[in-house]
Amino acid sequence: MSAATVTVRQICKRYQSLGSVRLRQLGFVAGRALRALATAVTVVTLTFFIIRLMPGNPIEVYVTQLIAQYGIPYAEALNQAAALFSLDLRQPLWQQYLHFLGNLASGNLGTSFLSPGTPVTVILGRFLPWTLLSVGTGLLLSFTIGMGLGMVVAYRRGSWLDQVLSSVASLMSSVPNYLIAMMILVLLGVQWPVLPIHQMRGVLSPGTVPSWSAAFVGDVLYHAALPIATYVLTTVGFWMLTMKNSTLSALEEDYVTVARARGLPERRILTAYVGRNASLPLFTQLTIAAGFVVGGSLLIEYVFVYQGIGLLLISSINQRDYPVMQGVFLLITISVILANLLTDLLYSRIDPRIRIQGGE
Repeated sequence: MSAATVTVRQICKRYQSLGSVRLRQLGFVAGRALRALATAVTVVTLTFFIIRLMPGNPIEVYVTQLIAQYGIPYAEALNQAAALFSLDLRQPLWQQYLHFLGNLASGNLGTSFLSPGTPVTVILGRFLPWTLLSVGTGLLLSFTIGMGLGMVVAYRRGSWLDQVLSSVASLMSSVPNYLIAMMILVLLGVQWPVLPIHQMRGVLSPGTVPSWSAAFVGDVLYHAALPIATYVLTTVGFWMLTMKNSTLSALEEDYVTVARARGLPERRILTAYVGRNASLPLFTQLTIAAGFVVGGSLLIEYVFVYQGIGLLLISSINQRDYPVMQGVFLLITISVILANLLTDLLYSRIDPRIRIQGGE
């Protein structure tokens, strides 16, 4: 057997091995995508039936409001509600579900019951940017601050700074965000009127025209300051403690000992060795947390009357606005599922063994 023949066979085996690895990788991605699709369908189905099993329906809620507020007789209020809401609740649930799936397949989420003729997609597009701004900014700030503080307390473990910051972080992480929001509202807005809470409500000041000017951006940040601050206060502790534990684990690795034995500067060890490896688990957790940005501040927005997705969802639940409720839940579901899918793919890039074994 000639050397050329052996070389050709080696090349063929190598290409076959690469091809099998590629197939396993594609199988891993396809499996995760199918799992995400099945999860989305399951959640959408459960959401559809659960919200219709809630006590009361849009017509009953509207009739009750007309009677309580205006003293309208029941028959007249029922006629007004029937003229306003274009839905037939006497139709079997399975027929309503099939009709909903048909509209969903064509990208139609329906129209709001409370705003006849207004598509749900338009309503979501009106409220979603403000939630992305407030919760997204709060997430990035808390993540950045938490990473920095976590590395500091890890390098100064056992000191008074470590004990104080770790205790405060544990305390703040265990308090629900809506309690922090209510404390800010009551203490800083009522008991000690430090903040003009009534002026900071909403997303824009009256008369403000959207533009790319500094005045408009400042007004937007002014109204989003309290939701952002509340989100940062309630989540920075988690990131700090997570980064602290990850940094402590990285400091015990052999490559750090070898780097110090080689005489490398501590700053280079901190940035090139410890910081980079300790932050990898946090970035995957950040990807998961980003999926909850859409529905991560429901009660915060309600407390500060911030017109985001959270306030929209609470309002639609109170009014039993089924299409808007389904649209919000669908939006939250898709964002969480995509975030988890992205996290799986990110992990597979960090550790190729995951996607190869997953493909098998």
